[in-house]
Amino acid sequence: MDRELIAQFIKNALAEDVGDGDHTSLSTIPEGTQGKAKLLIKEDGILAGVELALQIFAQVNPSLEVAVFINDGAHVKVGDIALTVSGSTHSILIAERLVLNCMQRMSGIATKTSKIVQLLSDTKTKLLDTRKTTPGLRYLEKWAVRIGGGVNHRIGLYDMILIKDNHVDYAGGIQNALAAARKYLQEKNKSLQIEIEVRNLSELNQVIAAGGADRIMLDNFNFDDLRAAVALINGRFITEASGGITEENVVDYADCGVDYISMGALTHSVKSLDMSLKAY
Repeated sequence: MDRELIAQFIKNALAEDVGDGDHTSLSTIPEGTQGKAKLLIKEDGILAGVELALQIFAQVNPSLEVAVFINDGAHVKVGDIALTVSGSTHSILIAERLVLNCMQRMSGIATKTSKIVQLLSDTKTKLLDTRKTTPGLRYLEKWAVRIGGGVNHRIGLYDMILIKDNHVDYAGGIQNALAAARKYLQEKNKSLQIEIEVRNLSELNQVIAAGGADRIMLDNFNFDDLRAAVALINGRFITEASGGITEENVVDYADCGVDYISMGALTHSVKSLDMSLKAY
């Protein structure tokens, strides 16, 4: 966990929510009131965000006492209590929504990821996330993918060269794009993997001829072409299938022999896992 990044995220999120004060709590609950609350699971799934919740409670009020009963990555069911928190009721109520928003979102992602990872368990294919994340929440969403058993693709634009169709078109072709990328890394003395997206077997042949890539993304290939592409590559490059892949067809894509499958749906359209923080 990147504690500095998390601390800044929590600071920003609390500033957005609290403003100049939680006037509902301040006006209805006497100052100094102590209380307890339990985090109640209301839907079966994979729990994620517990470590983050601990940081949120601590940043809101270091004197809050949290007892964790279920850790990140565990299967949870309706009625489970993941944790309890005790201390200042004003502080608990300030932390409540941020804890729930983060844990529900992260648990939804972890649950979806875990389900697909299980579907792929009899294949050699690993599941990747993408950059199709919520602005400002990428670190949390990719963290949740890892908790669910998936693998993080590049974090951002800075930690891999991924040459996609627009880059190829703007660069004047595949050979130009790959040559320029290799030259750039050499001149900048950077060690980054190079991945390139291809849209058909013709483009794949151009990449193989040009060389210099570490990974090839086979985008929106049908099953016959994907199998042909994997055979043509024959282990010379890491292979990644993307585009149009769903929970229903993911195993069919994996059976074509690719090393990785990337799915934007893990983060861009997942359903949050239902839970609540209840006083007791």
